[in-house]
Amino acid sequence: MMKYDIYGIGNALVDIVTEVSDDFLEVHEVEKGLMTLVDADRQLQLVEAIDIHNSNMQCGGSAANTVIAASQFGSQTFYSCLVASDEMGHFYIRDLKDNGVSTNLHEHNLPEGVTGKCLVMTTPDASRTMNTFLGITSSFSKVQVDEDALKQSKYTYLEGYLVTSENGLEAMIHARDLARAAGVKTALTFSDPSMVKYFNAQMHQVAAGGIDLLFCNEEEAMLFTETSSLEDAREKLKDVAKKFAITQGANGAMLWDGDTFIDIEPYAVKALDTNGAGDMFAGAFLYGITKGHSFIESGKMASLASSQVVSQYGPRLKRDQARKILNHLFE
Repeated sequence: MMKYDIYGIGNALVDIVTEVSDDFLEVHEVEKGLMTLVDADRQLQLVEAIDIHNSNMQCGGSAANTVIAASQFGSQTFYSCLVASDEMGHFYIRDLKDNGVSTNLHEHNLPEGVTGKCLVMTTPDASRTMNTFLGITSSFSKVQVDEDALKQSKYTYLEGYLVTSENGLEAMIHARDLARAAGVKTALTFSDPSMVKYFNAQMHQVAAGGIDLLFCNEEEAMLFTETSSLEDAREKLKDVAKKFAITQGANGAMLWDGDTFIDIEPYAVKALDTNGAGDMFAGAFLYGITKGHSFIESGKMASLASSQVVSQYGPRLKRDQARKILNHLFE
């Protein structure tokens, strides 16, 4: 029996989630709706400009949010990442473990440096804008990949943001190859449209030879496949992914289970913060399929979970919210 349901690799970022106005973004020359990599000075400038006392802080990173979501629903998860021996690094480890996630990190042997941080700015229209200083997580490499934990997992989950560095890309390919050799299924998330727009060749390297399960949104699907319609994109995605889930925001999601396209209806809610919606979808979906639920059951669960997370601030649900979703759908 496998020890873990999901083994994830990705960036380790302390998320600082705050509310801002469109005027704030304009005044500070922040490009709305995108994830932008910044240096330490630029991030400090923005952090000093926000209302830090009314902001929420927690361990994050795209794949971290996904494995935490799966853990909240009841999955056994492991996350490999890299933080520094500073206050934020120790906070990150504690928060990860408090959410039931096992990790390669140990507080007694962390390297010197600065732990990465992501400033998530949400506007009244529920749009999210991220400015990220990667810090030491930009040094994440195949050294941090825990081969034993990976081989004891049902799925290996790869974060698309890692393609921005040579060592991150190498780690993704290394983990993918280890998974294939061990008979562990591989899941990939494109993470953000900018990743497939500016690192398309690298993302194709990761997908080379086929991915068992792909997560993306409509824009990412079309950018990756260099098509202008979702219908064309989904056909081309069959060449690189055995199965996939394409999220469509307020329109729900489209699934390919290897044989049939399945439309997943949305759950109507008032969106307050779209930060982490895709991560939550992936986490809930992976929980479903690793616990024996069908593609359509897992899709409905993921749709409901992501609809709830966008109706509040921050990328996580509470455990009692996760339990209510399970009770509503499966009990």
